[in-house]
Amino acid sequence: MATLLAVNSAASLWGPYKDIWQTVGNALSRRQPEAVHLLDMILKKHKPDFISLFRNPPKNVQQHEKVQKASTEGVAIQGQQGARLLPEQLVKEAFTLSDLFGIGELAAVELLLAGEHQQPHFPGLTRGLVAVLLYWDGKRCIANSLKALIQSRRGKTWTLELSPELVSMTTRFTDELMEQGLTYKVLTLVSQIDVNNEFEKLQRERGLGSEKHRKEVSDLIKECRQSLAESLFAWACQSPLGKDDTLLLIGHLERVTVEANGSLDAVNLALLMALLYCFDSSFIEESTEERDDMIHQLPLLTERQYIATIHSRLQDSQPWKLPGLQATVRLAWALALRGISQLPDVTALAEFTEADEAMAELAIADNVFLFLTESVVASENFYQEEFYIRRIHSLITGFLALMPMKVKQLRNRADEDARMIHMSMQMGNDPPISLRRDLEHLMLLIGELYKKNPFNLELALEYWCPSEPLQTSTILGSYLGVAHQRPPQRQVVLSKFVRQMGDLLPPTIYIPYLKMLQGLANGPQCAHYCFSLLKVNGSSHVENIQGAGGSPVSWEHFFHSLMLYHEHLRKDLPSADSVQYRHLPSRGITQKEQDGLIAFLQLTSTIITWSENARLALCEHPQWTPVVVTLGLLQCSIPPVLKAELLKTLAAFGKSPEIAASLWQSLEYTQILQTVRVPSQRQAIGIEVELNEIESRCEEYPLTRAFCQLISTLVESSFPSNLGAGLRPPGFDPYLQFLRDSVFLRFRTRAYRRAAEKWEVAEVVLEVFYKLLRDYEPQLEDFVDQFVELQGEEIIAYKPPGFSLMYHLLNESPMLELALSLLEEGVKQLDTYAPFPGKKRLEKAVQHCLALLNLTLQKENLFMDLLRESQLALIVSPLEQLLQGINPRTKKADNVVNIARYLYHGNTNPELAFESAKILCCISCNSNIQIKLVGDFTHDQSVSQKLMAGFVECLDSEDTEEFVRLEEGSELEKKLAGIRHETRIHILNLLITSLERNPPNLALYLLGFELKKPVSTTNLQDPGVLGCPRTCLHAILNILEKGTEGRTGPLAVKESPQLAELCYQVIYQLCACSDTSGPTMRYLRTSQDFLFSQLQHLPFSNKEYEISMLNQMSWLMKTASIELRVTSLNRQRSHTQRLLHLLLDDMPVKPYSDGEGGMEDENRSVSGFLHFDTSTKVRRKILNILDSIDFSQEIPEPLQLDFFDRAQIEQVIANCEHKNLRGQTVCNVKLLHRVLVAEVNALQGMAAIGQRPLLMDEISTILQYVVGRNKLLQCLHAKRHALESWRQLVEIILTACPQDLIQAEDRQLIIRDLLQDVHDKILDDEAAQELMPVVAGAVFTLTAHLSQAVRTEQKQPLVLGPGEVHCAFTLDSSFSSPPPTENPVVGFASIGDSSLHIILKKLLDFILKTGGGFQRVRTHLYGSLLYYLQIAQRPDEPDTLEVAKKTMWERLTAPEDVFSKLQRENIAIIESYGAALMEVVCRDACDGHEIGRMLALALLDRIVSVDKQQQWLLYLSNSGYLKVLVDSLVEDDRTLQSLLTPQPPLLKALYTYESKMAFLTRVAKIQQGALELLRSGVIVRLAQCQVYDMRPEMDPQGMFGMRDPPVFIPTPVDRYRQILLPALRLCQVILTSSMAQHLQAAGQVLQFLISHSDTIQAILRCQDISAGSLQELALLTGIISKAALPGILSELDVDVNEGSLMELQGHIGRFQRQCLGLLSRFGGSDRLRQFKFQDDNVEGDRVSRKDEIELAMQQICANVMEYCQSLMLQSSPTFQHAVCLFTPSLSETINRDGPRQDTQAPVVPYWHLPGLGIIVYLLRQSANDFFSYYDSHRRSVNKLQNVEQLPPDEIKELCQSVMPAGVDKISTAQKYVLARRRLVKLINNRAKLLSLCSFIIETCLFILWRHLEYYLLHCTPTDSQDSLFASRSLFKSRRLQDSFASESNLDFRSGLTTVSQHDIDQLQADAISAFGESLQKKLLDIEGLYSKVRSRYSFIQALVRRIRGLLRISRN
Repeated sequence: MATLLAVNSAASLWGPYKDIWQTVGNALSRRQPEAVHLLDMILKKHKPDFISLFRNPPKNVQQHEKVQKASTEGVAIQGQQGARLLPEQLVKEAFTLSDLFGIGELAAVELLLAGEHQQPHFPGLTRGLVAVLLYWDGKRCIANSLKALIQSRRGKTWTLELSPELVSMTTRFTDELMEQGLTYKVLTLVSQIDVNNEFEKLQRERGLGSEKHRKEVSDLIKECRQSLAESLFAWACQSPLGKDDTLLLIGHLERVTVEANGSLDAVNLALLMALLYCFDSSFIEESTEERDDMIHQLPLLTERQYIATIHSRLQDSQPWKLPGLQATVRLAWALALRGISQLPDVTALAEFTEADEAMAELAIADNVFLFLTESVVASENFYQEEFYIRRIHSLITGFLALMPMKVKQLRNRADEDARMIHMSMQMGNDPPISLRRDLEHLMLLIGELYKKNPFNLELALEYWCPSEPLQTSTILGSYLGVAHQRPPQRQVVLSKFVRQMGDLLPPTIYIPYLKMLQGLANGPQCAHYCFSLLKVNGSSHVENIQGAGGSPVSWEHFFHSLMLYHEHLRKDLPSADSVQYRHLPSRGITQKEQDGLIAFLQLTSTIITWSENARLALCEHPQWTPVVVTLGLLQCSIPPVLKAELLKTLAAFGKSPEIAASLWQSLEYTQILQTVRVPSQRQAIGIEVELNEIESRCEEYPLTRAFCQLISTLVESSFPSNLGAGLRPPGFDPYLQFLRDSVFLRFRTRAYRRAAEKWEVAEVVLEVFYKLLRDYEPQLEDFVDQFVELQGEEIIAYKPPGFSLMYHLLNESPMLELALSLLEEGVKQLDTYAPFPGKKRLEKAVQHCLALLNLTLQKENLFMDLLRESQLALIVSPLEQLLQGINPRTKKADNVVNIARYLYHGNTNPELAFESAKILCCISCNSNIQIKLVGDFTHDQSVSQKLMAGFVECLDSEDTEEFVRLEEGSELEKKLAGIRHETRIHILNLLITSLERNPPNLALYLLGFELKKPVSTTNLQDPGVLGCPRTCLHAILNILEKGTEGRTGPLAVKESPQLAELCYQVIYQLCACSDTSGPTMRYLRTSQDFLFSQLQHLPFSNKEYEISMLNQMSWLMKTASIELRVTSLNRQRSHTQRLLHLLLDDMPVKPYSDGEGGMEDENRSVSGFLHFDTSTKVRRKILNILDSIDFSQEIPEPLQLDFFDRAQIEQVIANCEHKNLRGQTVCNVKLLHRVLVAEVNALQGMAAIGQRPLLMDEISTILQYVVGRNKLLQCLHAKRHALESWRQLVEIILTACPQDLIQAEDRQLIIRDLLQDVHDKILDDEAAQELMPVVAGAVFTLTAHLSQAVRTEQKQPLVLGPGEVHCAFTLDSSFSSPPPTENPVVGFASIGDSSLHIILKKLLDFILKTGGGFQRVRTHLYGSLLYYLQIAQRPDEPDTLEVAKKTMWERLTAPEDVFSKLQRENIAIIESYGAALMEVVCRDACDGHEIGRMLALALLDRIVSVDKQQQWLLYLSNSGYLKVLVDSLVEDDRTLQSLLTPQPPLLKALYTYESKMAFLTRVAKIQQGALELLRSGVIVRLAQCQVYDMRPEMDPQGMFGMRDPPVFIPTPVDRYRQILLPALRLCQVILTSSMAQHLQAAGQVLQFLISHSDTIQAILRCQDISAGSLQELALLTGIISKAALPGILSELDVDVNEGSLMELQGHIGRFQRQCLGLLSRFGGSDRLRQFKFQDDNVEGDRVSRKDEIELAMQQICANVMEYCQSLMLQSSPTFQHAVCLFTPSLSETINRDGPRQDTQAPVVPYWHLPGLGIIVYLLRQSANDFFSYYDSHRRSVNKLQNVEQLPPDEIKELCQSVMPAGVDKISTAQKYVLARRRLVKLINNRAKLLSLCSFIIETCLFILWRHLEYYLLHCTPTDSQDSLFASRSLFKSRRLQDSFASESNLDFRSGLTTVSQHDIDQLQADAISAFGESLQKKLLDIEGLYSKVRSRYSFIQALVRRIRGLLRISRN
């Protein structure tokens, strides 16, 4: 029992029924194939609900008790655990509801809970009121489902063209229902349910809310009754009811009554029609093969007692409540009997079939035709159902065709009656009262029935039997006008009836006959036949008895009479002075005549409205001249009603532009509206007087309305600007003034007898204004006063009417005020939801008002611009500002709110909502107005709630669209659906434009964000949660959500693509805007799971709407990118991972379930570990999305023009281009059309007129071309947009998402797939070039990530354990991580070499595809190529100073390692592209965009460095590109000079220069390259550059005194260094690599040094010590050590004379002295001071800067030592004649080691020779340094091997030196990577320092040895006793000195001449102490530790031994 007492949260009386209706709709109306199976299941499940139709679950004691206790014990709810307590209030409401509807208590609780849940959809209603709606909505759904199922049955009247199995299913199901007594149930329900009773019950229990709620409830109840009745009707149409059911139906109809207006209501009408279809035997006449089947199915013939029972029931004389209804049924029965009697074997039924005449007689006696006219055809629902019209049509035609004798009888009776009336009039008696008027009624019925033709059936064609076939081949109706085919019998009879009735027409039937003709003439072909009939009737050859005038029903007769009246009345026209003329003269028109005239005028209007031929034929007829006669009559004094008809007839004539033009002139001439005042005339005349004096008095305005109608028709077709010229200022103004001032502005204040007429007047006059403004385009000439001559004086012509309307609407004019107040009144009336007279007209009037405002908003900008430029003294204000004005009635600024309130009526009045949305969209572009609007909208809580509900309702409107009726909906339905769609588009555009404005804005209010607090604090909720209303955001999500559960994907994407696109855009904008992003994304993620459910269905496929589809995907992908980025930043790993799986997996995705997908999901790699099980692989979604973007683009055919000039047309098209809303440039087609048509209209001459049609054709060709072109531009824009978004998504996935979510191996595979696919698409021949830039950008990012991924993978081995370290660090190739045995063929990366090669080839193809243009695209591609080539570069390996395990031979024969292999293959592929590729790259390197040049140079650099064959180098030098690059240095010189100013221009030039120099340096590293460079004179060029001489002054205060050094732009000094250092490096490299041409190179470099000698010397002086200046020094000393050597001078190929040679020697000497001077600063103990100084100054990344400085200092020392060594070796052929560079004094060392170490300045000034002490000091210093470096190196190597074991602080410290900020934010794995990188750097730095130390030590030892040897062995002291020896040796040394002095210019004498014996002894003593045991041991240790691997082994040992020997020898 407990389960039975559980509550269904969806309410069993509503939820399931809603599902049934949804499924029925899907299967039958939307034709969804998958819904058929579902329908079958649902029908089986809910069959009892259909059988027990509308029965409610009864009340129940148990339930009552359970609900009673629900507030304490709670109730169980299905599908939820535990019980839910219900509030006391809800329990009370439940009992009330249960009593109200007599339903079970639990059902009542369910309804209330569902009501609570649905409440957000019904703002302003309580749950109880919503429950009432749901109760009736459930009933409605079941009734509608029943109706739809019955309609889909197999049957005789219609077919829905559904699949046979579906039809069989519904037929079977409904048959079973019928067997269970469906008819009885339906009829009982129809009689029981009554709106008034239900309302009384609800009223008692307070179950009714606002007016809207009342309307909704009553509509639901009415729809229930209506659908039930229509189900019976549909049944009877398809398969007539059986005997008992028919009797039940007759029994029901006996008791029926009519409505107040005398017509049947919709329900009874449906039931009557059901009965009439039961008696329908019309198909018996058809001789089709289906006829026999139908006869067998007809109960009429198959059921035994059917005819007898029904007949006796109908013959029964018991009168019904409605005798007319009884008569109708009897007539139908009589015709059924007559139909049956024609069947072959019905003799058995003879007694009944004979009685048909009597039955018909009974019917006629009860006025059957009158009842049909007044109660059936006049019913408001009659014309809404096609099969009602068809049935009454077949009833009447059946009567006329099957009972001709009866018809004849009616005619005879009518003739008889006419005679009696005539006689009694003759006698002067009253006519007899008892006359029957059946024929009259029959004619009026026919006239009424065919008067309207909503389905374009033209059934009336059956009454016209064409005497000759029509020319048109498409004749509708039953008879096809083919000449030789006999028309059917029925048609012949009917047409005979029409013709014969017109013969000898008695006067009583004259008007009915005309009215019948008017009905039968309704339709294009019927009108033509009727016109012919009237023409033929009047022709004289017809034998007629009426005399020469012909038949009274003919054109001849009619126009003749009109002319007679005119003649007659014109004579009576009194003079203008007579005041009494308005009273009809004695011989006026009698009432009878007036009615006849009106009837004929209406017939004429009908005919000429439908048939243009008739219109022209009548108008051009010479005798009849209808227009002239009509206008004449209008001037006579006749009643306004007749005048109105005459004006309407004129309006019908005015439909043809040919007639309209002359009609304007005639109107003006006849002064119907007085536009010219004649001075002599005292009395005003014309329509204005009639309006003010006659119509106002009568309170009826037919004439005014007809006049407005006439003007409305005329302004549509033609519009003469010179109207009234010659008599008054020409123009339309007087008419406009009358319409505006007399009609519109006063329409409210007049009295109306018929309330509806007020709105009719408003509608018709506003329609004229609307048409005038719609066709008005502001032109420049409107704003200039045009003067015209009138009776000799100049007067100003009137402006166009559109101008005048614009002026009035852009001012606070009475017209605008009235329009706004009309809008207010309209919305008030609509808010009552009550019908009132003229409601339709009011709605039309409001629609025109809104449209006028809309047109004004669209045209105001152009209008105001033109007005500003003109000289007119007019003031206007923008309409949006006027709308902000105060409303005089409410004293509030609520005009815009009133306009917005129309959205609330979007369901009932879609057109008004559409116009309103359009206006709001227009206004919203202005930020100031936005803020004001938000205030107005939210000022009043109830209005605010209503407005929000209105917007939401319009967005939701799709749900309320009922399934379209059988015939796939009328035109009206489709039009309304279109309007609703457009309304939603406007609302979304409003949101989009508002979101771009600053908050507060309308969008934030409509989407439910906070307006009072900061927007970002909003907490979005589902509707109803925490009182959150349903907002536009919910509506938008709802639109996008539909269909996402199924396989098909979001429905909106296919069904309303443009709508979906805008919805996605709104959501993207919300996510992208910083204020709204947080709340929106939180809500989408948690409450909606929006992105996952949407992305699942990507890519969308919708070929017809490709542009929308691409944009939808773009916005969605952009939103996904934001989501991935945000979730990654916030570390919401599971969200990020889930989306990544969705986008990247290549395994079929298991439907994601939150429950189970926890742990295993984390561990599963993105592609599930490369299973090579191809069957289960699917394509990655991210690739599928790319596939869906079609890169090819159809281009419209170029124009082929015959008349216009093509170039000019292109120019015109360009002039018409403008930016559309999305910012694309498109051509304005309307404007272009106007320009071209104006051009054609301007042509003169006959030839032009003849060719006009051809010209117009060509214009349409041009327009089609432009439309195609616009589409092309939009399509390309959409494709670019989609590609951009795709690229953004890919980039976010690769860069922003945590790396560890995608396994390294999969990462490479994904990138490979993406790269290959994107290349394949762009390399296709069809691909559009416009997409190249985006693709190139994507390729760049992808290649960068590929390179990074592969190189990260390569570095993995570094993480091996300590044991395996050696194999990783040695030079051999065991680099691939697995041991070679398992993996012999493994390629470079996990994706394999071949994939890499494919990518390279595609990259190169892409570069070549770009051809000459697209340099920017190539820039991206060069970047990609550089990244790609980086893959094959060896990563930085730590130099561990290990001894190589293998011998040289083993190394040479080792297999090539993966890097070299890949490099070799790469270069082979690149070479295979030959000169084409070289040409492109070289050209880009030489000129073009700066970035392009830099990248091209970098690429050349890379290629040249790996090109072993030197093909590229050859090409560069042979084709002259190298020379061009070298020569361009001179141009660079000028730009670089400008860069040294304190505030430089752009730094671009600097960067290109650096790239160029880097490339030249790379070339110089190759021996061949260095030669080529020397040949092209690069150093000569450098020597010519002046920029190197512009060294900025160093300003120590400036350097370090600046508080904050500039962030990006380097200081002038740094910029200078960036310019100088590359030049120095180039020189150094050339010197090093030009072996063969070394002297030539050195000579040129020397020239470079000398030409910039000032700079060089300034650097050598080295004033400040910073990393930069030390680097300069290091490079410079390196160059000098190789170039400034004595032997070089002789090689200079310049003709030097003595003087210049001296100068050169001077320079060299100065360089030498300065270099030696440097030793004492950097080699001596000064160094420490400098370090200290340095430490105080350097900030920032101190660690690496310190490393640099240390390195630079050691480098300088090494360079100077090398220089000394070179000088010594070059200048001394033998040991005896050594050149001494140092004095024999070791005082420095001794002194320095003493206690006063730091006090003294350097002893020797630099121009004196330094002492040997410096060398010894340097030696000792370097030995000490060596050990400290060595230790530090070993430590770092150990750390590198065990990075993971290091303490966190140390790791952090290591990272900070690489990445100063943000270390804490990165993951541990990344920290290890950074730490490793730093350690490798440290190790390599130390290794370099060690090698420098070792070099310095070796050189120092060598120099020390040479000097000691010279001083101790060969030198003769000056104070020696042996003068002869002394003089000889002195002479010798002198000579030597002379010979060298001339070259080296070193002042040896100052040093050498003073060497005394004491010095030498001192030297020996000092040397022994300085070069002691400890130093020697150190040196030998160094050799043991280092030199074994790296240097000349045992060199130090030998030197130490020699020096020791020297010191010993001398002692002896």
